[in-house]
Amino acid sequence: MEEKQETKVLTTRSLKSPFLAGFLSTIFPGTGALYNRQYLKGILYIIIFAGLVSMQHEGSAQPFVAILLAGFYIFQIIEAVQTSKMINRLVINGEVPPEEKIPQSIPTGSIFWGMLLIILGFFLLLANFNLISFGLLFDFWPVLVIAIGIKMLYESTRKKEEK
Repeated sequence: MEEKQETKVLTTRSLKSPFLAGFLSTIFPGTGALYNRQYLKGILYIIIFAGLVSMQHEGSAQPFVAILLAGFYIFQIIEAVQTSKMINRLVINGEVPPEEKIPQSIPTGSIFWGMLLIILGFFLLLANFNLISFGLLFDFWPVLVIAIGIKMLYESTRKKEEK
């Protein structure tokens, strides 16, 4: 008899309120996912929301960014409600909701992408401090395409030589 009561208490604690998840997401985007114990998703939603809000002053990006912001805002509310309903279905059926895990990186054995991102970040940082102009960066963006092509050719020939 005690086991049934303990299971019932455990089940009711695990249930999530779809209304509360939606309400929290309405007040501040990402908090509904945090309520559903999806911490990485919640933090990512907060970062996306902050980025879209900070892009609102860009006159050339309007109205596209405003539409993206509105769409993302509505999406994350609906997603939080649906996720809480899914968690409730799993708990009612006696299943354990899946835990959010941090994805592990896949070792590739190549430092190319890391170096490319570091170099790109370095140039963007220089442009933010007006040491070089963004126009200069945008004039040389095809260099990235060339570098990626060279890497692909190098890997292709290296794989053929190994066979």
